[in-house]
Amino acid sequence: MKNKTIIPTDKERFMREQDFIVSKTDLTGRIIYGNEIFIEFSGYEEHELLGSQHNIIRHPDMPRVVFKMLWDYLSEDKEIFAFVKNMSKDGSFYWVFTHVAPILNPNKQKIGYTSVRRMPNPKAIPIVAELYKTMLNAEKQAGAKEAMAASGAVLNTLLQEKGVSYDELITVLQAL
Repeated sequence: MKNKTIIPTDKERFMREQDFIVSKTDLTGRIIYGNEIFIEFSGYEEHELLGSQHNIIRHPDMPRVVFKMLWDYLSEDKEIFAFVKNMSKDGSFYWVFTHVAPILNPNKQKIGYTSVRRMPNPKAIPIVAELYKTMLNAEKQAGAKEAMAASGAVLNTLLQEKGVSYDELITVLQAL
């Protein structure tokens, strides 16, 4: 369960180019595996992570609709790429470029999810951070009941203005 007593700080941690944060979850998002880099950046001990919901590292600056999209993609057995701001146990934060995909057993049944995160393109972060801030403000202004729709509308407007899909936007940003 996410620890709501952690207070976000302005201390940013930066992934190294050679780092890959890997985690695996069950179908409900409970962590069943985390590599050493995941443990390092999260600031949690392995025993604190295993069995916890993956949102244990969710930063409050993340618009909720980003995670809704993630779950929507995964529910359709599709992979997704995204920029995510995570929060460590000490309140510091770190940005990642994540790839999340379903894990299938030999019978092609979905049994969980794997997430591989790497260093995001530093040029993309100010653009993504500003977009997420706008989306989060729309969520707050709309109230809890309409938050996701409001935030999604901000993202959809941007996609329409740019004439790209979500997947295309993420790919372009990472390639800046």
